[in-house]
Amino acid sequence: MNLKEKFACVQMTDVGKVRDHNEDAIGANLGTGLLVLADGMGGYNAGEVASGIAVKTVLELVSEACAREDREVAEPETGLMRQSIVLRDAVARANKIIHQTAKSQPQCEGMGTTLVACLFFDNRVTIAHVGDSRLYRLRAGRFEQVTLDHSLLQELVDRGFYTPEEAARSTNRNYVTRALGVEPGVDVEINEIDAEPDDVYLLCSDGLSDMVEDEDIHLTISTFGANLETAAKQLIQLSNDHGGKDNISIILLNVLDSFPAKTGLFARLARLFK
Repeated sequence: MNLKEKFACVQMTDVGKVRDHNEDAIGANLGTGLLVLADGMGGYNAGEVASGIAVKTVLELVSEACAREDREVAEPETGLMRQSIVLRDAVARANKIIHQTAKSQPQCEGMGTTLVACLFFDNRVTIAHVGDSRLYRLRAGRFEQVTLDHSLLQELVDRGFYTPEEAARSTNRNYVTRALGVEPGVDVEINEIDAEPDDVYLLCSDGLSDMVEDEDIHLTISTFGANLETAAKQLIQLSNDHGGKDNISIILLNVLDSFPAKTGLFARLARLFK
């Protein structure tokens, strides 16, 4: 099932006001319903190597798997759909490639990347994330952060040392506790949620979320949401106006229509004539 007509989507990235090169990477396959964003780190240019590997690997592996196989429950014990397993395993594979590259290439030693990716299917979306790149959702006027950062600051919030409001004002936001490529294996957080027409999803690097308050992100998307390109440009401008201390990457997606999976006899017959 080609989902391209079910979504409106824009991707945008900016170097910011301080960095001299961009270590973020973004990519999408709207036909498959896949969005990927990564924020690289470690050594001059090595961060962009790590983020580039992550996005390329996830795009290739997930796109191939979704084109090749039927969509069905893969792990009855967890209830995760096959798409979720495919996405999780693709991120794990990217981690392995980045880690091996860092070990074999001296100029890439210590590199890593955060990642957030989502895969839309059957009126649902699977979200995979590692690190502090985020996914937000705007639905019926309610704007919420769907992912929780894998960061020291978030752990301190979870343990009650900070309130979310205090954490938002903290200057120590960038200590991530999970990243691709740092270790041979990685714990990929997976969530499946429902998706509805008119939902707007935002994937972003911390170059946006560290510079712009959630309320201002919400207001910008609500104000300019009819034109996603304008909304993305405004978000990047806001981040730069607040200092632009990091690279800024954004993917905005609007669900235009429902996208139920084809099931039943008609779908099985249709596959015979492909």
